[in-house]
Amino acid sequence: MVVDIEGIIRCIRHGDVSSVHTQLQEFNTEYAQCFFFDAEERDRRKQRKLEEFRKNKVRDSTESDSDYDVNDQEDRGLLLRQSLAAVLVRFIRTEVPCHLLRVTLRTLRILSRDKRVLGPLVTDDALLTLAKAAGLTTNETNDNAVTNSDSDFYDNIISSLTEDIKIPPRCGDADDDSNQDRSTFEDDARSEACSDPDSISLPGSHRPSIDATHRGSIHHKELERGRKDRRESKMEDDYEEDGSSGDEVQRKEALKVLCNLVYNSTWAQERFSALRLICGLRERLSSSISCSPPSSVQFYELRLTFLVTALRPELSTQLQQEAGVSILSAALEGCLEVQWKEQYECTLDPMAPPISLEASQRIIEILKILFNVTHRSHREAPTESDAALYRHLVAILRLCMLRKCEIPEDTDELQGHTVNLLSALPLQCLDVLLMVPLEPDSEQCHGVNMACVHNLLLFMERRLESGDRVKEKLTPILNLLTESCRAHKETRHYIREYILPPLRDVSQRPEEGCTVKSRLIRLMTHLDTDLKHCAADLIFVLCKENVRRFVKYTGYGNAAGLLATRGLLGGSTSRTTCSETLYSSDSDSDTEEYRQVKDRVNPVTGRVEAELPDPMEGMTEEEKEEEAKRLIRIFNKMSRDNIIQPMGVDADGKLVPMAGLREDCLIEESTSDNDMDQVDKNQ
Repeated sequence: MVVDIEGIIRCIRHGDVSSVHTQLQEFNTEYAQCFFFDAEERDRRKQRKLEEFRKNKVRDSTESDSDYDVNDQEDRGLLLRQSLAAVLVRFIRTEVPCHLLRVTLRTLRILSRDKRVLGPLVTDDALLTLAKAAGLTTNETNDNAVTNSDSDFYDNIISSLTEDIKIPPRCGDADDDSNQDRSTFEDDARSEACSDPDSISLPGSHRPSIDATHRGSIHHKELERGRKDRRESKMEDDYEEDGSSGDEVQRKEALKVLCNLVYNSTWAQERFSALRLICGLRERLSSSISCSPPSSVQFYELRLTFLVTALRPELSTQLQQEAGVSILSAALEGCLEVQWKEQYECTLDPMAPPISLEASQRIIEILKILFNVTHRSHREAPTESDAALYRHLVAILRLCMLRKCEIPEDTDELQGHTVNLLSALPLQCLDVLLMVPLEPDSEQCHGVNMACVHNLLLFMERRLESGDRVKEKLTPILNLLTESCRAHKETRHYIREYILPPLRDVSQRPEEGCTVKSRLIRLMTHLDTDLKHCAADLIFVLCKENVRRFVKYTGYGNAAGLLATRGLLGGSTSRTTCSETLYSSDSDSDTEEYRQVKDRVNPVTGRVEAELPDPMEGMTEEEKEEEAKRLIRIFNKMSRDNIIQPMGVDADGKLVPMAGLREDCLIEESTSDNDMDQVDKNQ
């Protein structure tokens, strides 16, 4: 079905409210699950046609006419959508009935998916109008100057649509500059079009998921079904059935439009900051805490807050300075229905039902916002009031690690964002995770409750098994466990028993097998430097940063990377560590099984190797000496030719180039060259 966009504009011009409502509903139905082509897709299509033209050397005239028709249709469609966006922004500033306002905002949401149409939507007046519809501000936006009888504006729009669109000559795969002229605000926009906030997932930086299949028309493509399927099973037109009031539906739609604009336009981000709309957003979040049950609009308020704090660092700082942590912590309490037992202890009811779908999504958004707000405080010493605030938050986060969601995927995502936030908080405030009395069935170590630490280990094990996006998923949990082991000896003892149990069977290399230890040791030789250092640091701390013990559990080959980085290749104790940790002096007792084979363990591979025959067996002393000289000559020649560079370990335990092998131990140069030539021939 082809929607008559020009007809919609004419109906708005003549004040035909009934027809406007009907035609906008038709537009929304047609494009509800679609978004329009972006410039990059069009350029790729042009490039493919150009390559086909060069391949065939000739182009059929009918095909060429068809291409011009396609471009003409696309350019006109773009102009129509831009004009419709400008008209609708002006239209909602008038006295529009509530039911029509909701439909209009839904149309704007669909239009805001196309970054080339954003020009009329990112002006200050447009942003303030949308913010007012979302309940973020009560400022008047020149409402008195906008009336349905303002015919000049509509006449100019309609006259521009009736003019012929001039298409610039096509030359190779040149860009269409006419589209850029129409949306001057979008020069800094992202290269990818934004999807609806219902269909995007942003755990710091995620792109919309879009189906590459084109749907019917050349003007739009179909959206892939996203998170909304899990959060809301109803169709978009059935808002009233889920108990949402008309005002809530209006605010929800306006917030979705703002989410699209902020995500898709750097100019909108800058103006959002300059217009101080974050203040109204903070007030909305603060006032929604007392609502029970929470309003359905709260999720989109949280989503918008996450976007602006992730994309504009000054807004995350502002939110932190304006009691953002306490507001968001209170919102987190409301979603989890927290009941306090002590100052920093939440009641954990084992019979409590799993966290609902809607609550889990709100919790995840809150955790992401809190990370944006607090991640700079990790290395800073908190004030007394901040420390109390963070400990209060950590007590709630402990509950997040122990509670389950209705869907296992939600549980894993919830725990992942909890780990990210714990990694961002000051380390001294994490002692709250252990300040819980022991319970009959709880994990414990030396009388300390380890239930939360146990869940962290299980979470790490699941991430080790997943195999995809390894660095993104594993780095936060590895860093958190490493820092926790440095700070709390009970945590270190418990994690060491879980990851590095006493050695008994050394018939396999340490990296072989499917245990947690073997998986972590395999990461120590991973191609990604950050990831391998994180894995090595954790095992090194579990070995109390003792080089001999570290090599014993991992093998010298796996340990060499970290030892070289820290200057410990000489085997000395670490002189400079990442912390001022003072470890106890207890020794690492060997098991009876390990003591029996200890002398036969290869320190490089970390296992008992099969005995190999002596290569020098049966050789005389003169033959051994000659073989040694031959090897020295080989190494010397490779060094002179820059094939290898001999290295040694200095007094600080670091690798340094050797001065070179001296000619004292070699025979005359001419003889050695002749011998080397003979060796090369034999090889």
